Amino acid sequence: MALVNEIKCARCDRKYSGVRSRCPYCGARRIGRGKYSEDSDNAKGKMLISILIMAVFTVAAGILLFTTPVDADAQNPANDPSINSPLDDVHQEPSLTESPTPAPTPEPPDEPLAPLEVTSIVITYGGNPIRDNDFTQPKGDPIELGVRVEPVGIDETVEWEGVTIGEGKTWDEIFEFAHVVGGVRVLGLETGSARLYARAGDKETYVTVRIN
Repeated sequence: MALVNEIKCARCDRKYSGVRSRCPYCGARRIGRGKYSEDSDNAKGKMLISILIMAVFTVAAGILLFTTPVDADAQNPANDPSINSPLDDVHQEPSLTESPTPAPTPEPPDEPLAPLEVTSIVITYGGNPIRDNDFTQPKGDPIELGVRVEPVGIDETVEWEGVTIGEGKTWDEIFEFAHVVGGVRVLGLETGSARLYARAGDKETYVTVRIN
């Protein structure tokens, strides 16, 4: 008596040993007693099983996600305001914030300085004022006269002018003058007297030039 039953192939109706998973004659796969399945049917079955497993995992993950407590901070004792923290007893210095830098106050514009005015003018000889505004000079001997204008440092042009006095010769017949640095050079031409004026701003002075 045979220990292994024979199986009849459902495709070709031939019998073969029950230990075989495929028919040795036509190659049909056996899935049950006398039943067979094609390879394509078997692949579809595996794919369906894979889809079902993925669906189960997806549903399980969704359940875990949506069942997580929303207010997790509320369940954390460390976030409970009613529980004092050990750091609450430590004195905390108030934070120092820098005060905004004040904008600089604009300085008022400088007012224009009033122009200096001549207060006095003096004709000098050798750096000293001429006494009594009168001096005598030999004919043909040139001398240099200076001028002192106050206030010191004023930039004012000094004008010189000869003036005839009395009757007789005119001033330019008695002497002539030429401008030099700081004053004039006077040269006596003929005997006689005339005046030499110096003007700066609205001030003027003179000396009497006597040629002998």
